[in-house]
Amino acid sequence: MATFAIAGGHGKIALLLSRTLSSAGHDVRGIIRNPDQRTDLHAHGATDILLDLEKTDVDTLAEALKGVDGVVFAAGAGPGSGADRKLTVDRDAAVLLGKAAVAAGVRRYVLISSIGVTTPLDEVEDEVFRVYLEAKRQAEEGVRGLDLDWTIIRPGSLTDDAGSGSVTLPLEDTRGPIPRGDVANVIAAVLDRGDLAGVTFTALSGETAIDAALDALAR
Repeated sequence: MATFAIAGGHGKIALLLSRTLSSAGHDVRGIIRNPDQRTDLHAHGATDILLDLEKTDVDTLAEALKGVDGVVFAAGAGPGSGADRKLTVDRDAAVLLGKAAVAAGVRRYVLISSIGVTTPLDEVEDEVFRVYLEAKRQAEEGVRGLDLDWTIIRPGSLTDDAGSGSVTLPLEDTRGPIPRGDVANVIAAVLDRGDLAGVTFTALSGETAIDAALDALAR
């Protein structure tokens, strides 16, 4: 079994992913900044790494990642946050995690990005959302530039519907809904597959079983 660290460990997708991975026998560590969130992490089968990704540095984070086999960036500034935090969390923290993974000798990195990152910015009217999309785009570019076995997933519009286990995983940046449970199951499957390193894809609801959909993307 493997050991995985999830940045943004208290997020809805991250908690579902923790439960999925821990149920499969993996050691899961959620990176959080609020100690009050520990109880929720433990209830979903994860232990905690207490670090503020906006205030830590590469060496400190790399030390926390010792012994980890793969990392997932599932953090985000969240709704209602301003443009500044879109940059410090959605962009800077994603790249920081990648640099720390390199320093710690962790090769596998799964970045949870966003649909819409290829949208021309002059077509986006809302200023904060424009900064968010640019932050996600720059995070993708930053991670691609690191010596990692990275996979980038762009989930569609997230819902709390029950996951179906069936998806569509187009390479193009397109739109559509997907339950958080299905996103978590896609991430869990991707972590187990080295043949998806270097692949960027969108995750939407669909009619294809997750493993079969990933097989079609394998390099």
